[in-house]
Amino acid sequence: MASTEKDKGNRRVTIREVAEDAGVSVAAVSKVLRDAYGVSDTLRAKVRQSMDALGYRPLAAARGMRGQTYTIGLVLPDIRNPFFSDIMTGVNNALERTQYRALIGISQSSATGEMAIVEAMIDRQMDGIILIGATEDRANLDAIAARKPLVAVGHHEPDITTFDTVNNNDQQGGQLVVRQMVAAGYKRIAMIGLKSTTSTILAEREIGYRRGMIEAGLGSAINIVQESQTLRDVQITARRMLQAPNRPDAIFCWTDFIALEVISVATELGLRIPEDVGIAGYDNTVYCDFAQNGLSSIDQSGELLGLQATRLLIERIQGRSQAEHFVVPPRLVIRRSTSPG
Repeated sequence: MASTEKDKGNRRVTIREVAEDAGVSVAAVSKVLRDAYGVSDTLRAKVRQSMDALGYRPLAAARGMRGQTYTIGLVLPDIRNPFFSDIMTGVNNALERTQYRALIGISQSSATGEMAIVEAMIDRQMDGIILIGATEDRANLDAIAARKPLVAVGHHEPDITTFDTVNNNDQQGGQLVVRQMVAAGYKRIAMIGLKSTTSTILAEREIGYRRGMIEAGLGSAINIVQESQTLRDVQITARRMLQAPNRPDAIFCWTDFIALEVISVATELGLRIPEDVGIAGYDNTVYCDFAQNGLSSIDQSGELLGLQATRLLIERIQGRSQAEHFVVPPRLVIRRSTSPG
């Protein structure tokens, strides 16, 4: 029976039709789809042009049965933190000229939720996984890496051999913030961290803060307050700190997302920034540069972290087994929030 126009619109274009349109063999199209070695740029361009013209889309399930789906899993702890969008931009830019596509899962900073997402990604035969700000412990990360190529963004363990890591030098970043605050005249510098038992990022930033304070002769004034990332909890904590009899004259926040809320609370209490209290964040997200914020922050190059994580993951998928650990040096961007007078 002849196909109707509606039938043609609903059915999937086949690899044979792509080959006929491009004037090449089915085997040639298959090589392009597999990114096989030895495919010329001319052949690749010709096949891609036919695929675009015909609307051809490889069937992920069928590709999975052949061993590769060309999808990677990207697991984020939160979608509210604008820094993660910088990482996602880097991931997307790295994938732009490849066949790979990223599918995203949000764990809500829950170890249980994170593992459930990872299991779902493995069940769906994704080729590899990028974990950002992982809440898993070393044993679980090793177990994941034994099943799928894995890159962890924001996990400090340089002796790892089973998976790759991409990090900022978080310890150095914490020191840079304290040094600048001390140079600006602040003495009672506190830090707001995150309630977490597994985050090596937080541990490194806290070490950097402590070292910076001791280096400046302010070891007795070390004050680290750990709080959840829930805005209401951050507001309550910031208000309690800023209304204390011997309140901090500066606060280093583990991320811009928290620092911006601290600015809001300080402003609501009638405190002048930076004269009454200096505030600094971490990540140098786009909101730091807004005039009403003027937030000093550590730039850890989120887009570069995403690019490098994707590069390492694809190399892992393609067979590299030796672990690599990429570290980005931090850069402090000083703005009005820590520059009194």
